[in-house]
Amino acid sequence: MNSRQRRGIILLILSVVCALGAFAGVLSVIRDVQSKVGPEVTAYRLKTNVEPYTALNASQFEKIEMPERWLSENAVTDLDRIRGKIAVTTLKQGSLLQSDMIVDQPALQPGQQEVAIMIDAATGVAGKITPGSTVNVYATFEGEREGDPAQSKIIVTNAKVLDVGELTSLEPDENSRDRQPTDAVPITFALSTIDAQRITYAESFAQRVRLALVAPGGDSAVPDKDRTYELAKDK
Repeated sequence: MNSRQRRGIILLILSVVCALGAFAGVLSVIRDVQSKVGPEVTAYRLKTNVEPYTALNASQFEKIEMPERWLSENAVTDLDRIRGKIAVTTLKQGSLLQSDMIVDQPALQPGQQEVAIMIDAATGVAGKITPGSTVNVYATFEGEREGDPAQSKIIVTNAKVLDVGELTSLEPDENSRDRQPTDAVPITFALSTIDAQRITYAESFAQRVRLALVAPGGDSAVPDKDRTYELAKDK
């Protein structure tokens, strides 16, 4: 073996040693990172924005894995916790779900009862009324006798919405002037006995029932003199 061959073998051995050293260094870095990161756990991230007071369901979230040490103490790691919950504020797409983002759906208070009526989807809901919303209920009636003016009345104020159902196609009533099918949404309210009677009467006999969303914290009190409107009396 000449000197050139010996130098080649020595360089080859040095290359192998350097490669082994580099590999050992990489393994050391990986072990160090793993020791700092810790075990991974399941978390849930918003797939889309969720409006306040909207009922939550699993389709709104995507499952992700992330280091446990990076999660806050109130992070939700089990989607069973959203059952019967609504968003307490606007939930932004990409945010991790946390327990302080959600609250229980509103329940009945003493003296209240649960009442559901069908509301025209086009004129009464418009996609903005959700569980937890507070609404005023308006109804328009024909005059009691021929020649009497039509009236618009505020039937119920500060009605609490418990649930908003699925869009349903309704067949027209045989006595209705409008023979076209309409789309309606079942809205469930928490109401006192008298308000439940009022809203049920309006659903049965009013030409149209509309819901007006009340802003959170707003003053929705309506004086008695302003609860009935006639066009002829408008000044």
